[in-house]
Amino acid sequence: MSVLNDRSSHLKKNLDMISKGPAENPIKESELSSMPTINAAHVLRLARVTEDYLCPPEANVYGIDFTRFKIRDIDSKTTLFEIAKPPPGATDEETEEDGEDVDPNAGRFVRYQFTPQFLKLRTVGATVEFSVGSRPVKNFRMIERHFFRDQHLKTFDFDFGFCIPNSKNTCEHIYEFPKLDQATIDLMIENPFETRSDSFYFVDDELIMHNKADYAYNGTVGR
Repeated sequence: MSVLNDRSSHLKKNLDMISKGPAENPIKESELSSMPTINAAHVLRLARVTEDYLCPPEANVYGIDFTRFKIRDIDSKTTLFEIAKPPPGATDEETEEDGEDVDPNAGRFVRYQFTPQFLKLRTVGATVEFSVGSRPVKNFRMIERHFFRDQHLKTFDFDFGFCIPNSKNTCEHIYEFPKLDQATIDLMIENPFETRSDSFYFVDDELIMHNKADYAYNGTVGR
């Protein structure tokens, strides 16, 4: 039987509101790609967003599967974005009908389209639902790093804690956004999808999942 664990997980660490300079003891993506094991300290040394994934989908030996994601403005309680994974079998049937090969990285990338108003928000809640396979998940942690071009905007560090086998879990992470100067805001609006992020997931300080996203802030209401 699956167990639903409801948590409200707040920021474990707020790192680098706006990058004041190069990362301390920076490391290149190519160096990480050649390592047999990647940990949290390694990805925190990256000075820019990655161009490729630092681990294959097969590294997720714990069967962690994200099934729903929602973003809301804490102040107004308005839902800004919500997506849910199709029920089991629906995607497979569509793929068989289309006769197309499945991209193994298709579920690891999300493209967001927001309005310019989004950049004025101060606190956002991100609710995530996920299931876990037959193995216990210890010290489940996510590090999410945001960049505009090569400028580091902010790093978020969240601790999911321990997840029991065969469980379904729900938690909300609270994002406190950095205060951006108007010149940076204007550039981010004028250059859609040049704001990008890496989400690194660790179990016992070993990288097991890597997701990517990019963002546009030139959308209109109702779009």
